[in-house]
Amino acid sequence: MTSDAATLLREHGVHATGQRLAVLRAVSSSPHITAEQVISLAQTQLGAISRQAVYDALGVLVSRGIIRRIQPVGLPALYEDRVADNHHHVVCRICGEVADVDCAVGSTPCLVAANDMGYEIDEAEVAYWGRCPTCQELGRTSTVFDTPTPRRRNHRRATPQQSQSTHQSN
Repeated sequence: MTSDAATLLREHGVHATGQRLAVLRAVSSSPHITAEQVISLAQTQLGAISRQAVYDALGVLVSRGIIRRIQPVGLPALYEDRVADNHHHVVCRICGEVADVDCAVGSTPCLVAANDMGYEIDEAEVAYWGRCPTCQELGRTSTVFDTPTPRRRNHRRATPQQSQSTHQSN
């Protein structure tokens, strides 16, 4: 991966230093990785790298579009190398697991807002929240994240017909 990663950096006008390559390899090896995890992996690869050097490299890679930074509410910033498409994320509110979710319809339906308020929209960040399959299977229900609002609890339990009758009565 070193030569491919180096080529990728150079194609984006970024000098391919050992530190940047280690950071890029760390992000590529583990989607939705925290900066702390990147630091640990980069230190394992290089032996020594400062925290500041990792944060600097992450900043450069994000600013050049080589990696993406996301930050679901209540979680630390996460980094991923899936940048070539418009996709969203699903977050387990129990354990914090994050997974990629492709757009439901077409390539960028979420970029067409009902009212764009005069903005030229070029990106949308959508995060779905719920319980991952593992937490469901293990019956985990306690969470360190925000408690679902009554609206979320009702939505999760309501059938489509119940949802329609609730909306009609409001």
